[in-house]
Amino acid sequence: MHFLSKIILKLLKKSSLKKLSSSPNSNIGGNLKIGDFCNFSFYPNAKKISIGSGFSIRNYCNILVSNDAELHIGNNVFMNNYCSINCLEKIEIGENTLFGEGVKLYDHNHQYSASPEFRVEHQKFNSAPIKIGKNCWLGSNVIVLKGVTIGDNVIIGAGCVIHKDIPANSMIINKQEHIVKNI
Repeated sequence: MHFLSKIILKLLKKSSLKKLSSSPNSNIGGNLKIGDFCNFSFYPNAKKISIGSGFSIRNYCNILVSNDAELHIGNNVFMNNYCSINCLEKIEIGENTLFGEGVKLYDHNHQYSASPEFRVEHQKFNSAPIKIGKNCWLGSNVIVLKGVTIGDNVIIGAGCVIHKDIPANSMIINKQEHIVKNI
């Protein structure tokens, strides 16, 4: 059984590599490392997909690039387990950037209306590009939302939700150590 599992994993990795390289508007660098159970969803009319050399992605990661969207990943980018990139417009990740486990990037939100009655649109989105600079480190479970630019040399602590721009050479932490109730 163990032998069969290894064969299946190898086939899945080959399938992932084929998806990466067969996309018509893709430019994929060398020395890629792809973990187990990663999913790449590249729509046929994606505008541009470029992944630099030395890209390393661990296990259970998802990358989606929709029609008319662009994804640019620089050289030597590392994504730990359970990371997710969801690109409907444009996402850029600078070289030598590290993602902790569970980092999520969303360049879009669902559209909604509050009047006359509250309604969330399941297939309509508002989007704005995300740009992450060079030499950044996003800690575990960081979420980056649409329209954000993160400068070069930035460290973002675990669990932060980033919805505003962050200047270069900054460190961001999520300070939530407040007591709700003494018991």
